[in-house]
Amino acid sequence: MDIAENLCSRVFMCLCPSILKNRPHVAVFLALCGLLAVIGGLSVHDAELFSIKANLAERLRVSGNKLSSVSAERDQLKDKVTALTQEKDRLQLLCKQKKTCPEGWTMFRCSYYLLSTRADSWENGRKDCRDKGADLVIIDSLEEQEFLSNFTTSRSWIGLSDKDIEGTWKWIDGTPLTAAYWYRTGTSPRWGEENCAEIQPDQNPQNSWNDVPCNFALRWICEKLA
Repeated sequence: MDIAENLCSRVFMCLCPSILKNRPHVAVFLALCGLLAVIGGLSVHDAELFSIKANLAERLRVSGNKLSSVSAERDQLKDKVTALTQEKDRLQLLCKQKKTCPEGWTMFRCSYYLLSTRADSWENGRKDCRDKGADLVIIDSLEEQEFLSNFTTSRSWIGLSDKDIEGTWKWIDGTPLTAAYWYRTGTSPRWGEENCAEIQPDQNPQNSWNDVPCNFALRWICEKLA
């Protein structure tokens, strides 16, 4: 029972004998009690609304703080991206300012590339590259992959193998393979036999790699920094 109902009950019990003698008084009394009940209900409703409003205000404050934090992180990332882009542009400009390529080599961005004139195993191809101050090519972007697909004129070794752990492909510098451009369904299921990767000409650049036995006689692509 709320405050208004309790008050009406007490007043009614005190005045009951006199009020009951006059029916109009009873009607007025009941109307007043009803009005008090409505006022009491509105007070409770207002208190609930105030509580809800305070709760929403607190949630809004917390959300605002989170938004400010996310905005600050976004601005920091934008600054980092801008700095990296400027550094990339600077390095590319330096590459363009360098001397012309050594004879027989082709320049793409900041590297020189050489396609061998003879065919041999993956290991011997790598040795030949290292004797020239280079190594088998490491492909780290789609743009480089597209360039090499057009650069090579025959099946050629690249610096990728799973010789250490079957199925775990790594580049010659030890970095794991991330972006891959295997031919159709990927590597062959012939476990333990095809551990070295080649790039094939006249294929879609995004599907031009194949795994073959490392003792196959193929040409190779050397790469060294410009």
